[in-house]
Amino acid sequence: MVYNPNMTELLSRRNTVLAALRAARRDFYRLWIQEDINFKTVDPIIRAANARDVKISRASKQEMSRRADDSRHQGVLLEASAYTYAEIDEMLALAATREEKPFLLILDLLHGPQNIGALLRTAEVCGVHGVIVQDRRAPEITTTVVQYSAGAAEFLLINQATNLAQTIGRLQERDIWVAGLDLDDSAQRFGSVDLDMPLALVVGHEGSGL
Repeated sequence: MVYNPNMTELLSRRNTVLAALRAARRDFYRLWIQEDINFKTVDPIIRAANARDVKISRASKQEMSRRADDSRHQGVLLEASAYTYAEIDEMLALAATREEKPFLLILDLLHGPQNIGALLRTAEVCGVHGVIVQDRRAPEITTTVVQYSAGAAEFLLINQATNLAQTIGRLQERDIWVAGLDLDDSAQRFGSVDLDMPLALVVGHEGSGL
């Protein structure tokens, strides 16, 4: 494995780094550990890195902060390949493997890594088979988004759709019901709708909605 700094992301904070190592969907080049840290607090990370044969180096807190351009790195940094996006067919195959009806989340022009990260955390907990985002006018799954997702993005299958309307049309052709979340008073409440079906939920922009 050759370390190429032009194709590398630097993940920081313990939950994020541990999730990435456990998910093992990236290539890993080096784990940095703060030299004066209590190693009991990072033992699961070190063991996960050793299981993946990741080279481990130590550095001062100042050097870690310089590398991360962030003093809140929690004493760990992981050099890894860029985030890998998935195909929708992979999501549907995952649902079939679990013998479950497809359950997808579609993010329509959402902005703000905190909001996206929170939705990804929720999606992972709820057993969503995949998340679809637009690859234009919307943030990519950056290291900041991964951090705010507490590492959930590392386990989720996430697809970048060039044309969201066409993607929704293709899902409907595959008998997946598409429903949008709306705060309007005329909208039906969750409890009044039977959602026990192949489903894709659309969450719209924070301000203007769908």
